[in-house]
Amino acid sequence: MEQALTGFTNVQRLDPDILVDLRYATTDNFTHQVIYDFTTAIVRTGTAHKLAQASAIVKQEGYRLKIWDAYRPVSAQKRLFEVYPDPEFVARPNPNFSHQKGVTLDLTLVNADGSDLPMPTPFDDFTARAHRDAPRTAEQDKYYQRLDEAMRAAGFVGYVNEWWDYRDADMDAYQPLAADPNDYA
Repeated sequence: MEQALTGFTNVQRLDPDILVDLRYATTDNFTHQVIYDFTTAIVRTGTAHKLAQASAIVKQEGYRLKIWDAYRPVSAQKRLFEVYPDPEFVARPNPNFSHQKGVTLDLTLVNADGSDLPMPTPFDDFTARAHRDAPRTAEQDKYYQRLDEAMRAAGFVGYVNEWWDYRDADMDAYQPLAADPNDYA
């Protein structure tokens, strides 16, 4: 992988229209606790360029992307696992895991004004309803398909158990790397 693409980038520097609502920086998440101390969404630079492509696709259709989680430092993953030590739903801390490498995004599709659209479930719903093959209403399916098509076209793959989780298809080309998202604000 080209060296220039392996560092980190603030996703809003490539596309300021991408909304960022990092849920683990607030109590508005399934743990009801603050997990990390930053509000800037960063990912590996190559991944950020792919995200900007996906954003361009959905903007042509009158939508925007909203990020709930991006790069999650190992220290934040340790905190998350301490709060919710269930490896079926929360990965054990590992610098080679996709969120901790900065190649995974949890996100959704919203209207151009930032208002929420009907999606299959809320963020961090750990039920079978969040699975990509779960039944959806026609309206939920319409918006889920728009998101999924844009993300796949830009070079992402979806995690089977969480409709909002997208990983860079080239994630294995990235080695572990640590960063402080506050340095990218």
